[in-house]
Amino acid sequence: MKKKIVAMITAGTMIASMASAMSVYADGGTGETLTSSSTAVTAEETEETISSKDSNSEASSEEAKKARKEKIRAMYGENKRITDDNYDKSLAVKCINGTFVGKKTDNTIAYKGIPFVGEQPVGELRWKAPVDYTPDDGVYEAYYNGKTPYQKEDLTEAASLYVQGEDCLYLNIWKADDASEEKKPVMVWVHGGAYMLGGTVDPLYELHDFVEDNPDVIVVSIEYRVGPFGYLHLAHLPDGEDYPDAQNLGVMDQVMALKWIHENIENFGGDPDNVTIWGESAGGGSVTMLPLVDGAQEYFNRVIAQSGAPALTISTEDAIRLTNEMMDILGCETVADLQEVAIEELLDAAAVVFGLRVAPERDGNYLPLDPYEAYANGALENIDILHGCNKDEMNYFVVTMGPDIFEQWAADRMTQGLVQMSDEDQELMTSFLEDAQGEEYERASALLSQLWFNAPHIRLSEEQTKGGGRSYTYYFTPESTVPYMKCGHATELPGIFNHPEENGSTGRVFDETFSRIMRRMWVQFAKTGNPSLSADISPDGKAYKFPLYDKEKKEVMVFDEFNIQPEKESERKIVDWERMYPLTGYLLL
Repeated sequence: MKKKIVAMITAGTMIASMASAMSVYADGGTGETLTSSSTAVTAEETEETISSKDSNSEASSEEAKKARKEKIRAMYGENKRITDDNYDKSLAVKCINGTFVGKKTDNTIAYKGIPFVGEQPVGELRWKAPVDYTPDDGVYEAYYNGKTPYQKEDLTEAASLYVQGEDCLYLNIWKADDASEEKKPVMVWVHGGAYMLGGTVDPLYELHDFVEDNPDVIVVSIEYRVGPFGYLHLAHLPDGEDYPDAQNLGVMDQVMALKWIHENIENFGGDPDNVTIWGESAGGGSVTMLPLVDGAQEYFNRVIAQSGAPALTISTEDAIRLTNEMMDILGCETVADLQEVAIEELLDAAAVVFGLRVAPERDGNYLPLDPYEAYANGALENIDILHGCNKDEMNYFVVTMGPDIFEQWAADRMTQGLVQMSDEDQELMTSFLEDAQGEEYERASALLSQLWFNAPHIRLSEEQTKGGGRSYTYYFTPESTVPYMKCGHATELPGIFNHPEENGSTGRVFDETFSRIMRRMWVQFAKTGNPSLSADISPDGKAYKFPLYDKEKKEVMVFDEFNIQPEKESERKIVDWERMYPLTGYLLL
């Protein structure tokens, strides 16, 4: 059975190990380097020619990374304490842990690099839960983003090229400069990056343009620890008893940021009782798990999850396995040993082991063992959810890895997943692959899109509805002009954030009115809990009724670029109910 599936995916090619594929992916700069080398080399080319092409491609990638890094790092600055009275009082907001002075551009005031912890997680606080903030009467600049959490530099993740550090737990706030006395809804953005990469400084997440277009909300972006600093199980090690939370520190950081927002956002004109948490990819996975953290629901009442669901989590057994693999690479046996390892070595080892395998841990303590069961039992009965996925999610990874490496990686990934499956479930996977259309990479992409995105989002709607909660579900379809991308992961983001110039994944600018409608629906959901638009607030003057998901009709909102309309899930066949839906129980396969 296993050999049959591997053969179907690889078509006779040798399977590279996960470590090999992902170390190239993490180190070599995704996108330009891997795509160009994968698509340009043919079987007839000599080894010398291949070597030359790879060398040229690597040089080109390094030049591109250097140029982008210089641009990103030019944004860096350190917020200082203001010791005199020489600052603009109209831009100053008093909070519990200090008064913060922002900068105004156009009609939007931005407050950047506000700490939401009392001490940054450095030194003895590495791999420890975030420390709560304390009162402070000081006045501080809030002009610059905080540091990006430690991660490997990656050309496709702009934030990774910024200044990095463990002292990274800061947030940013954007608000319109108006005379409104009415408290505004708050939208809190949680960035993605496979729990390994990303940061709030990414130009795509600069929310000035979003607020200029939607001045009736206040928007916040938050930072959290990633990779081995945010999701590394340590409790099983000989001296691990002092690190009981290390496997879910990224989630804990997010909760601490939400606590700060709840206690301070009213001073910026925000409504602490009308907060929507909102994320994409790992951020989407995060915001679907945050409501399951004991006590966290007091900080928000709505969730927007783009291409991320509870499936993006791992078991304790898998978390321990990842840690042990990393320890073996580093030659470490204890946490004390790990503390002595250089940052770059930790990141190198994590790049080999963690790639698209690390995630929050379902430890049965901080997070439930079965998140879908928690949804079905009504854990989010009082939380409204807007969520969905893109038509060709995994094609993003085809582009970033290149088709050849993606095929190898997918084959290895599914081989590992098969050991968890019953014979009956293996037959389901085999049957799906037999019927899938296209080249090997296309079939693998279709399978993993179903397992990681399509089926998990539909199951989320099913379980949320079963538990008495409200779920609005969408399906995004516009295609990129980037080769292989189609409607891949993250292609909706430039339109959502009002950054049409950030079109590296789309290759073009989506229709402006289409993007404004979608953006306005997100804002309307944050304001009211219902993303439907009446004609008077719709950008094109047309009314849009967004269907509430129910287990009978199973209606979703389909975002075709020139035809936004509700459809039954069965009309689009978003999920394979017979073969893929039953496999959602395996979560991050």
